Amino acid sequence: MQLPRLEQEELRGKRVFLRVDFNVPLENGKVTDKTRIEKTLPTIELLIKKGAKIVIGSHLGRPKGKPDPQFSMEPVFEVFQGLVSVPVFFSKDVVGEQANQLSKQLKEGEILVLENLRFHKEEEENEAGFCKKLASLADVYVNDAFGAAHRAHASTEGIAHLLPSFAGLLMYKEITELSSLLSRPAKPFVAIIGGSKVSSKISVIKNLIDKVDHILIGGGMTYTFLKSRAIPVGNSLVERDFEVEAFQLIERAGVAGVDFQLPVDHIIADKFDPKAKTKTVDKMGILDGWMGMDIGPKTVSNYEKVIKNASTIVWNGPMGVFEFDKFAEGTMAIAKAVSKSKAKTVVGGGDSIAAINKAKVEDKITHVSTGGGASLEFLEGKKLPGVQALLKQPE
Repeated sequence: MQLPRLEQEELRGKRVFLRVDFNVPLENGKVTDKTRIEKTLPTIELLIKKGAKIVIGSHLGRPKGKPDPQFSMEPVFEVFQGLVSVPVFFSKDVVGEQANQLSKQLKEGEILVLENLRFHKEEEENEAGFCKKLASLADVYVNDAFGAAHRAHASTEGIAHLLPSFAGLLMYKEITELSSLLSRPAKPFVAIIGGSKVSSKISVIKNLIDKVDHILIGGGMTYTFLKSRAIPVGNSLVERDFEVEAFQLIERAGVAGVDFQLPVDHIIADKFDPKAKTKTVDKMGILDGWMGMDIGPKTVSNYEKVIKNASTIVWNGPMGVFEFDKFAEGTMAIAKAVSKSKAKTVVGGGDSIAAINKAKVEDKITHVSTGGGASLEFLEGKKLPGVQALLKQPE
């Protein structure tokens, strides 16, 4: 995939519409995690160095296509302003007189941050007139919002057909790292797949079966797999509509010669509560009225051995209900094992990223993907609209 890149492009004096993913968590009107903002700084610094006039657009939350003060970009703007050394301005419009005027007044290296793109329903509708209004703010389009690349919205897909378009440094890195997992992974290749629902990961597992050597399963999705094998799961989470597909996936892995491992022991609880009573049981021992909450110590040991010998690892989804400290040990152990591995390691998905942050091992991971849904769809083999649009010339 030959994405058009910024590095050799002459941008001095040109207005650049930079789509970023500043969809950061807020609490009482304050940004609580600025990681996504910081990840885009290399692209912004390159544009500043090139003398571009930068117009930044992002969504924040789900304001339902109309202005909503709780989703204003102003708190994000205030944090961003403190991370760069050039003048930064804020437009309370996305399109309209103020946005147009401020974008025209920008000097080389200066930045304009627009209000929340999703304050306009036309953004998510990818409406042609709205695309043209966004395009009128700039001469060049750059997409650095991998986290929104699976959405065909005006600012991620439509505008790319109207302006010369390029991938930002973060977008390029995301696509490069994830592509390498699907095309030329060093062997043994280990996929660690967790999370609560089989339904959200089936397509990923199907696409990876022909590429990996080991699949290690954890999280709530475990119990749909076990139930499909007639193993008692008590009151554990089970997606009954997916039992047949779960059974078939295990069979398909066996035919492909893939080592498909399910937990051999569990930490179980008498209720879904951080203060619940707990027991450690083997895979046949989940009692009626009890539910699986985390992988057990024997499973951790089994998975650690596979991880230690890996050359490539992709991890998406926690091993248990790690938001409760009592049921976080499995996920933390896997995070530490992955961090100690000499393999190329790629971690994606919000919960997995939260786990490596909680374990304080982010700096030991080769690549941490900023796009949860986007990275999942990419690993499923789907084409992402925001990426495909960059490959086309303006119409």
